[in-house]
Amino acid sequence: MTLGSKNDSGRRSNLIDDHGAVLLLGGRSEIGLEIASRLAPGRTIVLAARRSTELAEERDSLLEAGAAVVKCVEFDADDLDSHEQLLTSVVAEHGPLSVAVLAFGVLGDQARAERDARHAVGVVHTDYVAQISALTHLANLLREQGSGRIVVFSSVAGVRVRRANYVYGSAKAGLDGFASGLGDALHGSGVSLLLVRPGFVIGRMTEGMSPAPMSSTPGQVAEAVVRGLSRGSSRVAVPGRLGPVFFIMRMVPQAIWRRMPR
Repeated sequence: MTLGSKNDSGRRSNLIDDHGAVLLLGGRSEIGLEIASRLAPGRTIVLAARRSTELAEERDSLLEAGAAVVKCVEFDADDLDSHEQLLTSVVAEHGPLSVAVLAFGVLGDQARAERDARHAVGVVHTDYVAQISALTHLANLLREQGSGRIVVFSSVAGVRVRRANYVYGSAKAGLDGFASGLGDALHGSGVSLLLVRPGFVIGRMTEGMSPAPMSSTPGQVAEAVVRGLSRGSSRVAVPGRLGPVFFIMRMVPQAIWRRMPR
């Protein structure tokens, strides 16, 4: 898959030599929709989310971005038994898939999770277990197809888990490891995986929180993802200068690290 560069009007050109559909698991995700809008021209976009009949605004924005067709399908990430049938039907009806973006997840309430085991398990179920299920089914389907890119979102929180958000961070750490291994397993299959490690993203999910250093917006994350796809990258840190920071984070002594803020 090759992505074009920006044209004279400043807009990113369409994917070259590949016009397959784009699947967004998490059809209301700000980052996911920003990515889909950049890949939209001439394409079929499939938005998968709960209450899929209420995605009119998202559908219209993608049509305005140039999508040929936008389909909305019902997707409950936590209902693992529904994943295989849903993904199989999407590929059958709208395939071949060019890009599948996993953009669902929850931040959860760390203070509550430390007291409420059910809440802690719920966060990990959505942010790790459900992702593993969707990724495994997607990988199998795309292997059969012989092509396709999968975009997975890890986080700075998962690079080294902090006391301040260890429930969410532990789920992202597990997902990061699983996605890294899956990417290696897909090598040579025609399918590849792009693992995205953003820092603090200013958006609905973090509304009310003070932005951390080196924060980014959903649009900036999406630009980095599309660049990564165009280059055939397997890893992307957002912003890019976080890459060296990840190395330093692993070197900080535990006595200091446990006092690190969010």
